[in-house]
Amino acid sequence: MSAAAELPLDQLDVITPDSFQAHGYPHEAWARLRRESPIHFYADTGVPFWAVTRHADITAISKQPELFLNGPRLFVNARAEKMMQEEGKFPRPPTLIEMDNPQHSAYRKIISSRFTPAALKKIHADVDRIARKIVEDVLAEGEAEIDFVDKVAAPLPIAVIGWLLGVPEEDWPKLYDWTNRMIGFDDPEFNPTNFETDGMRAMIELFTYFSEMVEERRSKPQDDLVSLFTHAEIDGEKLPQLDVLSYCQIIVGAGNETTRNATTGGMLALIEHPDEMRKLADPANLRTGIEEILRWTSPVIHFARTLAQDTVFEGHGFKKGDVFALYYPSANRDEDIFEDPYAFRADRKPNRHLAFGVGEHFCAGAHIARLELEMAFKYLLPRLEEVELAGDPDRLRSNLIGGIKRLPIRFKAKPA
Repeated sequence: MSAAAELPLDQLDVITPDSFQAHGYPHEAWARLRRESPIHFYADTGVPFWAVTRHADITAISKQPELFLNGPRLFVNARAEKMMQEEGKFPRPPTLIEMDNPQHSAYRKIISSRFTPAALKKIHADVDRIARKIVEDVLAEGEAEIDFVDKVAAPLPIAVIGWLLGVPEEDWPKLYDWTNRMIGFDDPEFNPTNFETDGMRAMIELFTYFSEMVEERRSKPQDDLVSLFTHAEIDGEKLPQLDVLSYCQIIVGAGNETTRNATTGGMLALIEHPDEMRKLADPANLRTGIEEILRWTSPVIHFARTLAQDTVFEGHGFKKGDVFALYYPSANRDEDIFEDPYAFRADRKPNRHLAFGVGEHFCAGAHIARLELEMAFKYLLPRLEEVELAGDPDRLRSNLIGGIKRLPIRFKAKPA
């Protein structure tokens, strides 16, 4: 019997960054919580919170944004919470995913028109070109051992995001570095000192860089996102400078981390399920296979909601200020929603996964993330004659993002 089956519910570790780095997602613990206590209170975690693990409950909470607020905190993390409580230690404006209405709806309109399926048709060829070159450069070696993250999963979203923002190609590596240090603030590899001196420095460097771009775009706008943010207006007023920079930050961070880790986790899943890899190599299964990769990997571990007022939900009474952690990977293994949820099926239909969230905070970049994943695997899988792990995955120390820092693989490619 596993430890997750024997421990009291209060001792199931579903929150510490160390556990996610060492063991990956605690699916056994989440399954017990779904069965026995789907909204379970954890008191001794630095930040007391309710763990929400069922698909239905996460959906219901996400569709009540006036009651369950995003603004007070993005996620449950004792270290980040301590910093937010120390005046002056967290000097940044909220990003789009931390906003509540009416601010959220106004700010989301600025970006939403650029990321619709119709709008993406205009950049389809460019994303295709970027993905094809990255994959073909790797496979040109014929037979090699590589870090899949370094060679494929990381370059693609960084290239696309850099290109959309208007960042020169020679500066794309800076975007990658800033993202690692900001998202990986709990990981000593990226922040060897502490968040105040390392993670915050990365954010300051990013803001400084984009401040210069914003000044250039004020007088010389181009067809890129930095120009869009610089000249956007709400109620006839241009966005404050810090809000423009915050928009750049969330595009760099969210646009990179989630797609990178879905691509990496997808490759790992396919190596572990070779029959499904063969299915996904068939173009007819590409779209459904990408959705299954998203369900299976669920790169965002959780986001938090804070209760705006006393309420009763699912028969329980909750108090204003109560914190809820919405565990999307748990929802994506929910037995009430998915048939055989622990099986990876490239042709799974239907697939009501919550990898992009649900409700008004549904990921604004979902369509472009899907496009990047499709392009990567479209060119990669038909050319792979053999592929296997060449070492263990190296996971990120984080309870926010299910990151894989390195994925060593060995492959043999078919001729082009």
